[in-house]
Amino acid sequence: MSLLPMSAPTCPRRVGILTGGGDCPGLNAVIRAVTQSLLRQCGAEVIGIEDGFAGLLCEPPRARRLDWDAVSGILLLGGTILGSSNRANPLDSAQATALTLANVRRLGLDALVVIGGDGSMTIAHALAQQGLAIVGVPKTIDNDLYGCERSFGFDTAVATVTEALERIQTTAHSHRRVMIVETMGRWAGWIALEAGLAAAADAILLPELDYDLPALARHCQARLLRERYSVICIGEGAKALGGTATLQATTWPMTDPAAGAIAPLRLGGVAHRLNQALQPLLQAEVRATVLGHVQRGGSPTPFDRVLATLYGNQAAQLLLQGHFGRMVTLSGGQLGHIALAEVAQQQRTVPPGHPLLQAAQQIGVCLGQPD
Repeated sequence: MSLLPMSAPTCPRRVGILTGGGDCPGLNAVIRAVTQSLLRQCGAEVIGIEDGFAGLLCEPPRARRLDWDAVSGILLLGGTILGSSNRANPLDSAQATALTLANVRRLGLDALVVIGGDGSMTIAHALAQQGLAIVGVPKTIDNDLYGCERSFGFDTAVATVTEALERIQTTAHSHRRVMIVETMGRWAGWIALEAGLAAAADAILLPELDYDLPALARHCQARLLRERYSVICIGEGAKALGGTATLQATTWPMTDPAAGAIAPLRLGGVAHRLNQALQPLLQAEVRATVLGHVQRGGSPTPFDRVLATLYGNQAAQLLLQGHFGRMVTLSGGQLGHIALAEVAQQQRTVPPGHPLLQAAQQIGVCLGQPD
């Protein structure tokens, strides 16, 4: 393969790239695609910012050059070779914003590629308003980025949760138990919904649909009489009718679009809460399992490797075409891009009447709705 620069409408001389927020399978595939595409098409110098926005919030900034050798062999790796942070926020103060912009200038960057979720895209939008040339790449296992129908990392997370649900079923059957498995996803139920369907969960409880505890108990009891066991897949943001979401205590503020700005909250533990509420209503032992960060780790699936590669290359094309302040998207199966302003502080949740919801109901999966 020739590595000679190819002609392009514009040719950024020096491009930064960072991975913000939580880690996600496929990040390295994006880094690789952005770097190789820019090197081959315009000979740009690519600079990797270490530890997400934290690398731009210190003096001197933490960064390193990415060349062809630096990104070779990373496609299959989970996590991110650059490191990440979901605590560093250039919008925390005017001083933090000024330091971030000053470090971009210090590094001599013509543009910056931000790979991240809704929090990172909100930051990217704000920095773009300050005049920074930015292109965003959607990253989240939750699949909840507004304007993008599929984010890389989601397929891997669903595969991980599906395997866990399959393993839980053998224990549930052996001990005649009701097993509750909690997934990530925040306020969106995509992981729970797709993995629950893939693993034949008896009940799937989502943040978008408040569940009725008596109806759920009746469904589980009927299943116990027929099959000896029952498996419930529940998204971490789910809650009972008239109830509230289950939160963990946090010691540092984090961005949560559902709360409007910076909010010290983190979801988690709803499986244990449901366990306590459901146990008195059933004639079988109820156990809860919280999968946690195992959903984020490991090598990306082939689907996610390909999708992340397409997204990284598309980000490079946006840079070459001078389309800044945009995020790469997938809509109707086609690659495109959307304004960061449309993505900032927005979330994509499971809509009422979605085909997956309809299919689940029609095949007899309990969604926790009243009889």
